[in-house]
Amino acid sequence: MMSEGLEISCADVQARLERGEPFLLLDCREQDEHVVAAIAGARLVPMSELVDRVGELAEWRDAAIVVHCHKGMRSLRVTNWLREQGFANVQSMAGGIDAWSVEIDPEVPRY
Repeated sequence: MMSEGLEISCADVQARLERGEPFLLLDCREQDEHVVAAIAGARLVPMSELVDRVGELAEWRDAAIVVHCHKGMRSLRVTNWLREQGFANVQSMAGGIDAWSVEIDPEVPRY
């Protein structure tokens, strides 16, 4: 199976949401960041807990997963790690929730 590029744009994520495509939007930030700003429907699994909680993602192993963080660096690390664990269809949302706030939804606070 040919996997897609490592990164996906905020606009492409928004388009997938609008089309109702089934995918997991995974927030890998910490709980305190998630409280400040979150994208509706995103599932919080902090990067610091991922090794212990990866089993919670088993049902998504063959499905599409988009990981986001604050600016896009942690989500790239998580994307690469998940791919190493056999999750083939994982992408990092470029620019993170900060870019989402600027480009898609200004109601999401920036921090």
